[in-house]
Amino acid sequence: MTLRPAQLLRGLAVAVFLVAWALLAHFGSAGEGSADMSVLLGVSPIMAAVGLLLWRTRHPLLAGGGNLAMLGAIVWLWPTLRQNVALVFFIQHLGTNLALATLFGRSLLGGGEALITQLAKAVHHGEISERKRRYTRHATLAWTLFFLGNALVSAMLWLFAPQSAWSVFANLLSMPLLAGMFVAEHVWRSVALPPDERPSIADVVRAYRLHGKQTPPANPS
Repeated sequence: MTLRPAQLLRGLAVAVFLVAWALLAHFGSAGEGSADMSVLLGVSPIMAAVGLLLWRTRHPLLAGGGNLAMLGAIVWLWPTLRQNVALVFFIQHLGTNLALATLFGRSLLGGGEALITQLAKAVHHGEISERKRRYTRHATLAWTLFFLGNALVSAMLWLFAPQSAWSVFANLLSMPLLAGMFVAEHVWRSVALPPDERPSIADVVRAYRLHGKQTPPANPS
């Protein structure tokens, strides 16, 4: 697949943004720089995630009231947050990994389809082989354990290691670890599935978009 210059520039911009975010988060956790900017950097992903969940309820009053309540709580707690910047980043990192582990893991419960199985079916118009069904279920389990492992290591370092060691793991190693997991899954997929059952990157992106537009069922499991 040949990438157009616009796609390369967009990818480069995303990479620069992620590196800058990681460095700013690391310095903020160490108490360097503006406390207000560090708190804003730390709470922004949390606010975005909560806002997205409220928006997906499709109840305007609940979404609007919930977002106003969240903003009010942030403003009220701002002085306390400024004095505990590292704790804000810890909550962000731990909460993100636990939320992602829940997203993947809850789809493995009961008789429902695993999350990656759902994505694979979206790519292949609802039809996948039994071999791919097994692979996607195992891949969903692998991602669940990956995020749970990240959360566990983060909590252990926060409790028992120097704060600088926690910050290196949580802020500087998160993206490399995530990239390594993607590479490991790609290698595993190349071994486990024949070429005609391996989706392209464009297929995966399209599947995530289709899945994100679907209304969650009343009983996700």
